[in-house]
Amino acid sequence: MHIRVLVADESGLERVALAALLRLEGDLDVVASAVDGESAIASALAHAPDVVLAALPDGFAVARDLARLLPTCAVVVLTGAAEVPDARQALVTGARGVLPKSSPSGVLADVVRHVHAGGRYLHPAVAADVLVPAACPLTPRELEVLRLAAYDTPLPEVARRLRLSLGTVRNYLSAAVTKLGAADRADAVTTAHDNGWL
Repeated sequence: MHIRVLVADESGLERVALAALLRLEGDLDVVASAVDGESAIASALAHAPDVVLAALPDGFAVARDLARLLPTCAVVVLTGAAEVPDARQALVTGARGVLPKSSPSGVLADVVRHVHAGGRYLHPAVAADVLVPAACPLTPRELEVLRLAAYDTPLPEVARRLRLSLGTVRNYLSAAVTKLGAADRADAVTTAHDNGWL
């Protein structure tokens, strides 16, 4: 059985090299290539590969979009030497694998086979991130306010329960949103939840 692979990499030289290495494997067929996230998604929808190798700055976004648009396709995000991949982000976005571009070709081929069979692969250098919780930038009080606000509790009720003024509750929520780099309260709740803080 042949595994159909799409290779997405900004660098033409690296894209061609990756495709050539994969073609040396008897069971892997490179069916398409792409230069960016947008063309990777379009090519994946057109060619229906089994696995996409996304060596792109927006590789996790490609994984997230393809998990929704083409759920049968597994995405492996390849990272550069200077990049520090976020294993939690990979798990949340739906990437099935994360490994450095510098991995030996045999390892890359094995990861393609592994994710195609339904498995996940996180390079050992990033797997530890999943086991060690990220440090929470919020104070205990900010977390408490965010936790109560997460259930769409009206802010006056949050203030009453915590015996705080409404203005103080708003200040805590604003601080939480800012510290988490969130767009709004709902986004802050999602970020805190995804990191295991709520």
